[in-house]
Amino acid sequence: MPAKAHEDRPAERLLRWLREREDEMAALLADLVSVPTENPPGRYYQEFAELFESHATRLGLRCERLEPRLRRSGAVAHDTPPCISVSYGEGKRTFYFHGHYDVVPAQYEKQFKPQRKEHFVFGRGACDMKGGIVSMLYTILALRECGVELDGKVQLILVPDEETGGARGSAKLAEQGIWGRNGVGMLLAEPTSGVVWNANRGAISLRVQVFGKSAHVGLQHQGENAFERMHTVVQRLQELKREVEQRTTSANTGAGQSPHSILMLGGQSGGGTNFNVVPESCWFTIDRRINPEENLGEEKAKLIDALKECQRQGVPLEWEILQGGNSASTNQEESTGRALAQAIQEVTGKSASFELCPGLLETRFYAAQGIPSYAYGPGLLSVAHGPNEYVDLRRVTECAAIYALTAAKLFEKSVS
Repeated sequence: MPAKAHEDRPAERLLRWLREREDEMAALLADLVSVPTENPPGRYYQEFAELFESHATRLGLRCERLEPRLRRSGAVAHDTPPCISVSYGEGKRTFYFHGHYDVVPAQYEKQFKPQRKEHFVFGRGACDMKGGIVSMLYTILALRECGVELDGKVQLILVPDEETGGARGSAKLAEQGIWGRNGVGMLLAEPTSGVVWNANRGAISLRVQVFGKSAHVGLQHQGENAFERMHTVVQRLQELKREVEQRTTSANTGAGQSPHSILMLGGQSGGGTNFNVVPESCWFTIDRRINPEENLGEEKAKLIDALKECQRQGVPLEWEILQGGNSASTNQEESTGRALAQAIQEVTGKSASFELCPGLLETRFYAAQGIPSYAYGPGLLSVAHGPNEYVDLRRVTECAAIYALTAAKLFEKSVS
């Protein structure tokens, strides 16, 4: 192929435009990382929204708030964290880009003082997933500036609270029907380490507290040991764990991941007041990750039935559900999946690999509405949430080109 013809391909034109703006993208990413949107507790959400909107407006993009409303009065729920939308194109058919701007708590404060080293930006959220947000924002700019005509529109939606289940973000928008209409496809910019996640495990997480009666160690016969009672509960749950983890999924789990269903006990635990006092309460967490073939309601009922059985046996306890989310799966042969695979091949020269995500994904909210939904982002899962979190700017630009090319293919238009 002649060199000029090669350079005129849509993938090359998009990549060239984006690579010339690596410094711009790095500066925007640094600004976004510097806002410490830690969740929990959910801080600085308004500050992030205002900063992002300011950048988007300066770039000439339409930006608006998606405002959930109170059920009874219809008034805007001003205490609800902001959800932000940026769109490009016209028409009802909508291709959704999706991201979350909250991040897990930092291990140390300097993680919110981003550093750039050559092609890499370090800082909390650079990988998960503010780098992906920058990719998607510049996707819209690339579509506009490279003259990509769309028979429909692309819409980027940014939400809070993904790291704690999405109750005030995606779940609220889905409950009120604010987004998802006329969707032809959806891409999520989570750090997927170069693969496409077309399925995810569901999640049920609980905190269980077991009660006893306090007493001095010398008079322990007068107390009731909550720690020992807790072990009775754990033993019952271990029976369920052995049953659960015999099940496997037919989804492609990729390298390093197990196909077996998951029940983890004691991710967090605690109790007691001192070494010489009978503990009057002890607690632990349960994290149940269900495969796409399993039913969330049924698996939740089995966990609660096991706890109720312990209550019937005389163990005083209570539980709190921390999060719950469905598994989801989208066939890779859907039109969006094929367009994404073709775009990955054209931009990277590599074949797309479709795998099961080991965790919970917000693709589930779109998949529940019948929208083909996939996750593909510039970050590495291995560094997400870690002390040295970073993202490679070359992957940020590459993913933006892939997103833009996917949109062009999905709407059957091309770069002019």
